[in-house]
Amino acid sequence: MRPSKTDLARQTLQAHTGTLGMRERRALILCDGQRDLGELVRLLGQDAPLLVQRLVQTGYLTAADTPTTPLPAASTTRVPTTNAPAGPRRSLVAAKVYLSGMLELQRDDGARRHRERLLARLDDDAMLEALADALRFLEARMASTLAGRIRERLLEALPPEAARRLQHLSDAQAETAAT
Repeated sequence: MRPSKTDLARQTLQAHTGTLGMRERRALILCDGQRDLGELVRLLGQDAPLLVQRLVQTGYLTAADTPTTPLPAASTTRVPTTNAPAGPRRSLVAAKVYLSGMLELQRDDGARRHRERLLARLDDDAMLEALADALRFLEARMASTLAGRIRERLLEALPPEAARRLQHLSDAQAETAAT
C-alpha cells in the first residue's frame, strides 16, 4: 500500500487547521503516494500502520494498492527497533525548544525573560514550572485559538507523565490567580 493525501488533507495542511496533532500532520506530509507502508514504519515508528489506517478512515488519506509489489500484512512488518521509534518522540527538551521558539517570536522583554529561564539548566520540576509560567504568559497575550494550539502542541511534545504534571501546575496557577 502506498497511501496518498486527499484534498481534505491538503487543505488541512495548507490552512494549519483541524484537530490533527503533530504526529498525524507528519504522517500526512510523508504520505505522498511514493512511500510504501514499510518505509513509513521506518520513518514514523512501529505504530505507523495504525496511524495510516486511522487517517484513511477519517478521509485524510487514500490507500492506493500497488499490484506489482504486494506487501505483507501490517502486523508482519518487522523493522529493527534501533532504527524506528516505538511511538511519538516526547521529551522535556522537545517541549522546551518548542516553547522557547514561541517566546522568541514575541520579541519583547517579558518573553525574553521567560525564554532565558527555559534555556537555563533546570531540573525536571523547575523546567515544568518554567514551562507552565511561559505558557501562561503566552496565553495571556494571544488569541484563544492560537493559545489553544500552542498548549496542544506543547502537551504533545511532553512525555505523558510530564504533560499531566504540567496540566496540574497550570490548574494550580489558575486557582492561585483567581483568588
